[in-house]
Amino acid sequence: MAMGKRQDSTQGSLFIPTASLARSSSHTFYERLNQVLAKDGFDAFAEGLCAPFYVEGKGRPSIPPGTYFRMHLAGYFEGLESERLICWRVSDSLALRPFLGYDLTQSTPDHSTLSRIRQRLPVEVHLEVFTWILQVLSKAGLLKGKTLGVDATTLEANAALRSLCRRDSGLPYEAYLTELAKESGIETPTREELTKLDKKRKKTTSNDDWEHPHDPDAKVTKMKDKRTHLAHKAEHVVDLETQAVVAVNLGDANEGDTASMPWSLLSAELNLEAVAEDARAANKLHERRMAEVVADKGYHSNEVLVDLRVAHIRSHVSEPGRGRRKWKDKAQAQVAVYGNRRRLRSPRGQHLQKRRAEIVERGFADAYDTGGMRRRHLRGRSNILKRLLIHIAGFNLSLIMRKMLGAGTPRGFAAPVKALRTLAKALLLALGAQGLRFRRCHPTNTLCGVDFAH
Repeated sequence: MAMGKRQDSTQGSLFIPTASLARSSSHTFYERLNQVLAKDGFDAFAEGLCAPFYVEGKGRPSIPPGTYFRMHLAGYFEGLESERLICWRVSDSLALRPFLGYDLTQSTPDHSTLSRIRQRLPVEVHLEVFTWILQVLSKAGLLKGKTLGVDATTLEANAALRSLCRRDSGLPYEAYLTELAKESGIETPTREELTKLDKKRKKTTSNDDWEHPHDPDAKVTKMKDKRTHLAHKAEHVVDLETQAVVAVNLGDANEGDTASMPWSLLSAELNLEAVAEDARAANKLHERRMAEVVADKGYHSNEVLVDLRVAHIRSHVSEPGRGRRKWKDKAQAQVAVYGNRRRLRSPRGQHLQKRRAEIVERGFADAYDTGGMRRRHLRGRSNILKRLLIHIAGFNLSLIMRKMLGAGTPRGFAAPVKALRTLAKALLLALGAQGLRFRRCHPTNTLCGVDFAH
């Protein structure tokens, strides 16, 4: 095979019609997503929600609130981990420009614009957008709210352990090691000596003694890979019937699951109640009552089980092996624990535990690993929670897109489309070999790429 050469002598066209530009399956995906958002008036809702935080007639006009939220939704669908990457991708993508309302000649927002808007809008606004998308899921029949699964995962913070400072003295970690070296008789320790001292000493990196100066909300904890990092804990409440995430909370990474569970369930109840009120206003009476909660053994405690029983919620919480227990003066706890144990051993309890492991863990993988949010590029619990709420709202929207198109992301939609194109081309080539003429379709045809001649 000979090497091809670049043809520099051919002059390109000065003007190219937009309809003649190459189109991919992503165009179809984002067009349908725009239809879903426009059907219920997302842009008008976002503008009305954010109106109190903007001043008319003063300063340079910012981007519309609907565009701001769409850019973060695109961050989930494209698997982008930072606002800089989102802005770069938006400026470069022919599929995302129409989704955001920009033509080919317009400049797209800079990452600093996203940062300023995020700082201006409170968490409550982002939560309202999250709830609005839950209402869209409800109208599509993708929200039940009866059987909920609870689980948490750790998100690595944008902060290094070596940047920790002592809470009592404010000394950085390296300065603290230097003081220890001087106490041990080394007046001017070298970096190698400090490293050796750090390896030999007994590690007591406690959150009570240390904090990060730029992200005090990040806590020292062990990740799933057994390494110690500064991290945050994201907790999800998931509808096990539809896979929709009905609540997202962000807490301390060193906080126990039993301590954070009540707040997550309360958030889920409030979100479901808001959706139910909207449904009743539209004469669609959907009575949603949390009936069952499924969780792993990290959430098992007497207090949690008693609270769930008092609230008339059936618990299916895995029980850790604690040996023989004493129930003196603990009658309520005994009833709650034994009832939970009986439900766990039933066929339904085993089924729900298996489904929780499948759905919740798959949701974590889609939202954080594939969606690009496992490592945080923001600092501060408020900033991270704002981005997280819209990111998980994008995950919920993917459930609607999966129902409509068979795939929840542009990348997932591209695979079957490509397979159909390959199959269609092979079929038409086979027919052409038998004497049938065929011609190429219009470039906007995203499915087949070829068509029969008339």
